[in-house]
Amino acid sequence: MVVEREFKKILIANRGEIASRIIRTCKEMGITSVAIYSEVDKNAHHVRKADKSYLVGPGPLEGYLNYHRIVDLAKEIGVDAIHPGYGFLSENPDFAKYCEEKGITFIGPSSENIALLGNKIASRELAKKVGLPLLPGSDEPIKDIDDAMKLANDIGYPVIIKAAFGGGGRGMRVCWNEKELKTYVNICMSESKKAFGRADIFLEKYLQEPHHIEFQILGDQHGNVIHLGERDCSIQRRHQKLVEIAPSLILDQKLREEIGSAAVKLAKAVNYTNAGTVEFLVDGKGNFYFMEMNTRIQVEHPVTEVVTGIDIVREQIRIAEGKPLSISQDQVDLRGYAIEVRICAEDPKNNFMPDFGRITSYNSPGGIGIRLDGAVYQGYTIPPYYDSMIVKLIVYGRTWDETVSRLGRALDEYVIRGIKTTIPFYMKIVNDPDFRNGIFDTEFINKKPYLLEYQDYVDPMDYVIAIAAAIAIREGV
Repeated sequence: MVVEREFKKILIANRGEIASRIIRTCKEMGITSVAIYSEVDKNAHHVRKADKSYLVGPGPLEGYLNYHRIVDLAKEIGVDAIHPGYGFLSENPDFAKYCEEKGITFIGPSSENIALLGNKIASRELAKKVGLPLLPGSDEPIKDIDDAMKLANDIGYPVIIKAAFGGGGRGMRVCWNEKELKTYVNICMSESKKAFGRADIFLEKYLQEPHHIEFQILGDQHGNVIHLGERDCSIQRRHQKLVEIAPSLILDQKLREEIGSAAVKLAKAVNYTNAGTVEFLVDGKGNFYFMEMNTRIQVEHPVTEVVTGIDIVREQIRIAEGKPLSISQDQVDLRGYAIEVRICAEDPKNNFMPDFGRITSYNSPGGIGIRLDGAVYQGYTIPPYYDSMIVKLIVYGRTWDETVSRLGRALDEYVIRGIKTTIPFYMKIVNDPDFRNGIFDTEFINKKPYLLEYQDYVDPMDYVIAIAAAIAIREGV
């Protein structure tokens, strides 16, 4: 029997924009929000917005990764639940288990589900068992180069190497021939070990020029599992998502229902609860193949919220409280289109090198159909210790053309000075004829090197500062 309860206080075990986003929903629900922060984050946006905040470590990372300290703090200050956000500890089964042991509700799936689905090889086996289509690939971790070569010869090149316990493009390489496979196997093992603590890798047949389609799942503790439609995350660089779209332009209602049903079937097979995302590759003929399942809220969840009107974080909290889903599958209605672009403190022209520093000027876009999920402001100094994403710009429109035009207008309005950002790069994407016509796949960026051909904005104040400095030097000031 599921016992329902009301949370009074939630600790957010994260930072940046996702912490700020969770705090907003807590405030709407009348729940006290508790932030944690490192010494370098003492002036961060999420610390300012939370009802309470606690320093958890002098180092930039240790405090956000020490789950014993986080859970013990939650217990000490009388927190009901912990929301992990994404990244950091969000997919760490030991963290979820420690919460369970200490009587703190983990706002996410069970530790057993996180452990099972966090292993991509095990999740492939689960998908196979429940009848989801798979690309040919490994049934167990690759032992060495000889093992990899044998499997690659069996399934045929090109193949892709993947880390069994990670994502974000780390420990991942496409190999078009035996020479590349020999080169990358040990490199991927090393990257995987460094990034995820496990060197396990596996191989899959590489599907060329597909769409990357993912379905948002919600499951409650009463056996109800639904999906909220799909997101198209095909525009990527080095397997890292840059632009996310809901709904996909390539799915008709029949295919949407078919893939959505497959995603729900997988979640039900493990009695999955809370939010999750089932990811697929879809080829030009409408064939789809299971990739993986992510056991957390996604960076790109806002586009689903915008086209459905459903607050996913609110549903996460309600599910963790033991309440049934507030909507049924037939109540999920996709209206219009939404696009999210991840604005990062990076220099696209310099191989997307991070460009951290002080924001000297900040003016955000506004108007109908604009949403910003961010955690920066004028005068804020972006520390070099974390992910370079500083804000997510989400736009909504009734039609695809309206949404793309609105994105272009919003990017044109957006002013962030003092650092280089990916804003001008996204302006090039918006103005690309193929993008405007909805023609793109996972090779979109690779096929269009001209997207990096733009003029950098030069702030006139930079000249004033430089001249003043030169005069000061000359005058001996």
